[in-house]
Amino acid sequence: MESLVILISGRGSNMQSLLEARAQIDRITVISSNPDALGLETAKKYGVNTNVIDHRSYADRQTFDTALAKCIDSHQPKLVALAGFMRILSDRFVQHFQGRLVNIHPSLLPAFPGLGTHARALQEGIRIHGCTVHFVTPQLDHGPIIIQAAIPVLPWDTEETLATRVLQQEHHIYPRAVRWFMEDRIKLIENHVEVLDSSFCEITLYSPGLSE
Repeated sequence: MESLVILISGRGSNMQSLLEARAQIDRITVISSNPDALGLETAKKYGVNTNVIDHRSYADRQTFDTALAKCIDSHQPKLVALAGFMRILSDRFVQHFQGRLVNIHPSLLPAFPGLGTHARALQEGIRIHGCTVHFVTPQLDHGPIIIQAAIPVLPWDTEETLATRVLQQEHHIYPRAVRWFMEDRIKLIENHVEVLDSSFCEITLYSPGLSE
């Protein structure tokens, strides 16, 4: 039985895109670091099992990560997907799930890691922006890239309009990356990801209007 664990801290819009897609997944569990996360209610509406590991109940990051890893392991997931999970994970945690822990970031990595990506993109005057699904490594927002989506930065863009259009693409590519992994179509070679049996409609650099 193929199992997916999704980690959230807030409203979980990327979580919802994964729940809607579902793909070749038999069981999905949503775990939140925040007991008040709106995404928990969304997950319940989809009939998905939920757990809460409240980070405020633990003395430090290491003990929180240990409890979180134990909860995740109890569900025996094939893949763990971060979806707005607002906690920096310890190296030990990341290494424990190495090769089966993915994240989506609102920039074309390696550009603009960290927070405030849309404001920084506008400040730098770049013409192309987007989002990236990647394997998680101990280095923040730095890991083998699975798929990216690129959009133009328009002359009238604000931080809010840019964020909205990037989020639309996040919802498009994250389910695709998860589906590839669950179908055993991702091959990780050192720092590079190869998608097996990919077609034109499943290219790993997505630009709206270029493919489906």
